[in-house]
Amino acid sequence: MNIRSTMSNLLEKPPVSERICHYPSLVFCVLFIIVPFVSHAQATTDTIGHALIDFKITEYDFGDINQGEVVQHVFDFVNAGNIPLVIHNVLTTCGCTTPEWPHHPIMPGDSSQVLVVFNAASKIGRQNKVITIRTNASAGDYRLRISAMVLPPKKME
Repeated sequence: MNIRSTMSNLLEKPPVSERICHYPSLVFCVLFIIVPFVSHAQATTDTIGHALIDFKITEYDFGDINQGEVVQHVFDFVNAGNIPLVIHNVLTTCGCTTPEWPHHPIMPGDSSQVLVVFNAASKIGRQNKVITIRTNASAGDYRLRISAMVLPPKKME
């Protein structure tokens, strides 16, 4: 045998019957090893449950307000999950924004509210504030947004 014939033999594809022989072991691996783990992971997730906070709206614009004015908005939500929802904390980007939230668990299917109060005492111009809600929900943090155009005080004549 010369080098050319050896090289051509190495480069040739094996016959179809030899190539198909490897597929049954691959199919076996997928069906009997991988699929049960995926099914078990899905079943575990379903049995553990999750909380899900579903807000009707997540943004609110107060429009034009006067400097020094205090305005508020109520964000309504529902626990759309299948375990009690717990709000651990609500954070704001500024001391001018004050949140109030329920400190008790919200049962699945029940609704509640987050009240956001904005004090425009030392503000002027366009204001955009973010309220971050930390919960036990699997989706992580939720963000609400409020905005307003704070007008300068009117001059007394």
